[in-house]
Amino acid sequence: MAKKIRVGIGGWVFEPWRGTFYPDGLTQKRELEYASSKLSTIEINGTYYGSQKPDSFRKWHDETPDGFVFALKGPRFATNRRVLSEAGSSIERFLESGLTELKEKLGPINWQFAQTKKFDPEDFEGFLKLLPKSLGGRDLRHAVEVRHESFKSPDFIALAREYGVAVVTAADAEYPQIGDATASFIYVRAMGTSEDEKLGYPKKALDAWAKRAKEWAAGDAPKDVETVSRHKPLKSGRDVFLYVISGAKVRNPAAAMAIAERL
Repeated sequence: MAKKIRVGIGGWVFEPWRGTFYPDGLTQKRELEYASSKLSTIEINGTYYGSQKPDSFRKWHDETPDGFVFALKGPRFATNRRVLSEAGSSIERFLESGLTELKEKLGPINWQFAQTKKFDPEDFEGFLKLLPKSLGGRDLRHAVEVRHESFKSPDFIALAREYGVAVVTAADAEYPQIGDATASFIYVRAMGTSEDEKLGYPKKALDAWAKRAKEWAAGDAPKDVETVSRHKPLKSGRDVFLYVISGAKVRNPAAAMAIAERL
């Protein structure tokens, strides 16, 4: 039973998108409204760098259509630290900053770690224990974006599965690719767009991304995505969040829309 597949981009304020993605003459205050009419999800990066106000989350909710979902980056103050298990206060401040104002549009939270952060099983489990399963009566979905080779470990995958946390699949990038399904959803960040390609990726690559998304949604695993451990099929399927992000950023909206069209 296939689940929902959402394809989107990172953020919505980017000057080179004006005239390429956004129509000429569209005011900046309507850019989120426009982007959310073309895509089904957006990853908010601003929450990584600093606190947002409840009014901002409320405004984002109201400017986007029914069925739209935001992913949020967890704050760097929680992940860029020597002892992760001491991040409790930073996590708590973030969760209490107004996330629930997004209501049903609150999607997964991506906790991104530095390339230099190595896998320490005890400390990383201490961090996972700090991530609540719900907030204000709403279930929370957590994902971890790890960027050091030491995380390509069966022990890490087992830990993520134990806590029901997704491992972000970094694709077409310099970071280690970990495609293991460890939660009830899949979180992918495709970072290989090229400015030389009108749609960011060649058509064959866009077809491949659509195929992978369908396989993940059906609870299966794409054979061309590298994993650490043996795949565990899920008959009920998995929701998929696929973000075309980084790379040639000017092409990312076109690539995301092209993948979505193939779905």
